[in-house]
Amino acid sequence: MSILKVSSKSNPNSLAGALVIEMKDNGKAEMQAVGAGALNQAMKAVAIARGFIAPKGKDLTCSPAFADIFIEGESRTAMRLVVENKML
Repeated sequence: MSILKVSSKSNPNSLAGALVIEMKDNGKAEMQAVGAGALNQAMKAVAIARGFIAPKGKDLTCSPAFADIFIEGESRTAMRLVVENKML
């Protein structure tokens, strides 16, 4: 399973499609966002992905967590979002 890296310029519709495919293949998907703009795009993608799977009678959950990462040798704090099918 790969971590989907989100930027403030990420297309939420494309990201939502990638989320659904990743959940279908692996049972869950993980996204990583650094900054408010990236987190905004990630959350839009989660909402759109819910709309993609709702007609199949499914729902999803999104669990946020902090992650310490290094970008160009510099330590940053990222938001890690784990998206899974909701157990009813």
